[in-house]
Amino acid sequence: MKIELPDNKKLVAEMTMPIRWGDMDAMGHVNNTVYFRYLETARIEWFRTIHCEPDPQGQGPVIVNAFCNFYKQLEYPGDVLVKTYVSDPGRTTFESWHTIERVDQPGLISAAGGATVIWVDFPQQKAVTLPDRMRQLVS
Repeated sequence: MKIELPDNKKLVAEMTMPIRWGDMDAMGHVNNTVYFRYLETARIEWFRTIHCEPDPQGQGPVIVNAFCNFYKQLEYPGDVLVKTYVSDPGRTTFESWHTIERVDQPGLISAAGGATVIWVDFPQQKAVTLPDRMRQLVS
């Protein structure tokens, strides 16, 4: 299954990170699981910059699914640029999207992925309405 990123999305963050030697597998390229770490790191850093860290005694974001399409293998050494986008706010959710490209190959997408984010009341363990502040950020 291949999920395409929508044309209608809002760029909210960019983050550069190194490709580490240990990110590679026996085939000499970055292991598929590491791409999900790159996406997670970018998403969590964006949450941190907008003061949206999960509070176990309060509310915050949780992902309910995640995907990644692999287009071009990444190899050590190098740096990747992960761009984070958002779209489609619903009552309790919004979509997050990411592209990954090598810094030394700008515009050439090596992978693209995303995740549905749901807003949760952690003590009640249930979805709740997106706060107005979040809705404005993702609209």
